[in-house]
Amino acid sequence: MPDVNADSGTTGTHPPGTVRTRLAAPVSVLAAVAAAFAYVGAVDPNEPGHYPVCPLLRTTGLYCPGCGGLRSAHAFVHGDLLTALHANAVAVAGYLVLALVWTVWVVRAVRGRPLRIDLRPAPLWTLGALLLVFTVVRNLPFGGWLHP
Repeated sequence: MPDVNADSGTTGTHPPGTVRTRLAAPVSVLAAVAAAFAYVGAVDPNEPGHYPVCPLLRTTGLYCPGCGGLRSAHAFVHGDLLTALHANAVAVAGYLVLALVWTVWVVRAVRGRPLRIDLRPAPLWTLGALLLVFTVVRNLPFGGWLHP
């Protein structure tokens, strides 16, 4: 008798759909992200007029957690990791986390298992607190090294 997969209700030897079908979504997401990074890599955010200015920075002069994200992506695409970290360290960490999640998604898709991300409230609150600390520190005088 074949083993039943508890995740999908299918047999362990015949997951639903073909590998090609199961990889359609992760490959499409990769294509979209690659296109976005290619665009940011080609159109320099350091040149004025190409991208809108952060509304928080424009109105208050304060850096939000996303400020410098496009400059960070531009530097990242060009292989300049130090400049990318200086522009927005949180963004670089986000690129790496998303690459890891995407890799897990692909492996699970090949095996016929769905990607399940079940974040409990504690990790979400922790992430929010870390972003808040990052935002506050980058706007204080001693956090100047975190300015984009």
